[in-house]
Amino acid sequence: MKRLCKNRADKKICGVCSGFADYLEIDPTVVRVIWGALALSGVGILAYFLCALILPEA
Repeated sequence: MKRLCKNRADKKICGVCSGFADYLEIDPTVVRVIWGALALSGVGILAYFLCALILPEA
């Protein structure tokens, strides 16, 4: 069973994007680009830090 959690091995800031990429089984770079686009609207920054606080470590 897959769980959504932060990835320690391939993290840049907190490992949130890498954790989402592992969960969705896609390349972490794709998730980082999408999250960066969301950050430009302001929503992505808040969502990232909320996920960093809520998601457990792998």
